Amino acid sequence: MATETLTAERILAATEDVLRQYGPTKATVVDVARALGVSHGSVYRHFRTKSALREAVTKRWLDLTTEQLRRIVEDSPASAEDRLRRWNIHLFEAKRAKAGADPQLFATYEVLLRENSEAVDEHITDLVGHLTEILQAGVDGGEFTFEDTAHTARAVFDATVRFHDPLYAAQWVRPEIERELDSVLDLLLSGLRVRA
Repeated sequence: MATETLTAERILAATEDVLRQYGPTKATVVDVARALGVSHGSVYRHFRTKSALREAVTKRWLDLTTEQLRRIVEDSPASAEDRLRRWNIHLFEAKRAKAGADPQLFATYEVLLRENSEAVDEHITDLVGHLTEILQAGVDGGEFTFEDTAHTARAVFDATVRFHDPLYAAQWVRPEIERELDSVLDLLLSGLRVRA
């Protein structure tokens, strides 16, 4: 048996390894427990169900992206336009990197998305919140003009969905995808800017 204290963080790290090895449909709590050298009951004391464990792993993964994006939101010396562009590019690059470098965890994310996961819903709420903050800073700074910040933030999120929704992951390897993202961002920013 393991002598190191069993924590939720250790379980999540082991679960990621098991998911990478077996994939989201074949990985079991018993596999996670075996990797940790504990009984499956010990894992269930921290996560009541396999679904709760998978959701926690996905939330951990999504939170990392959200934290990185938060730094761009808070980069107040930069213009709102620059932050909006960098934020969207970083989100795209983070999702594309996960799809390519961590396909098993990305597959888990896709499974949870289809299950209408709370972790995914929370992630989307956080992302739209980021956009709302950037857009409001643009209005406050005289860069942008529009009627409703929250609705505009959701519209920006929806307009760029092809560059961050896992349903479109197969397109992210196309050579022209970055140019296409730039074109969409150019169009969005043109519509947001204050007219002279």
